[in-house]
Amino acid sequence: MPEQLRLIKKYPNRRLYDTKTSAYITLTDVKDLVLSREVFSVLDAKTGEDITRAILLQIILEEEASGAPLFTADLLAQMIRFYGHAMQGMLGKYLETSVKSFVDFQKKLQEQSQSLYGESNSQMQNDMWSQFMNFQGPAMQTMMTTYMEQSRKMLHQMQDQLKTQTRTLFNGIPLPGFPADSTKQPHDSEQK
Repeated sequence: MPEQLRLIKKYPNRRLYDTKTSAYITLTDVKDLVLSREVFSVLDAKTGEDITRAILLQIILEEEASGAPLFTADLLAQMIRFYGHAMQGMLGKYLETSVKSFVDFQKKLQEQSQSLYGESNSQMQNDMWSQFMNFQGPAMQTMMTTYMEQSRKMLHQMQDQLKTQTRTLFNGIPLPGFPADSTKQPHDSEQK
């Protein structure tokens, strides 16, 4: 039988109520649910609106303010610039796919470590993972930088293709502020 979705209600007094445990919880408790991969949903108790994303963003904001930020100011500014942009949906999907690839890579390394050293010594696995990251950190950073650069180039190529396709599509329609295409061939009626 599939596990039922855990429901958390947020009341107007900003308190979170976990219906599974029948107790009030904190954002730290919600973070623990995320870390333990618990499936849950946060609803506004008054309106019934799903506010899970808002709560997760609040957790990210607290993590970012705690002294070891994941996002640079430049990255956050770039992300803000994509809101309302035609490429907004593509960026979201790209980020989701990139993070999933990174998580899959990490999971494979952990599985290999478990097959070599067994599950009994998780502290040793964590130490080895830390040593691996310290040793491979610069190489992984270079790999990720190369991947991001290739992705950036691909995104620019896609934008250029979209511009070209749009120009071709609207070539025969005069638009104010855009010069007429000089390569346009006159119609048969214009040649007579």
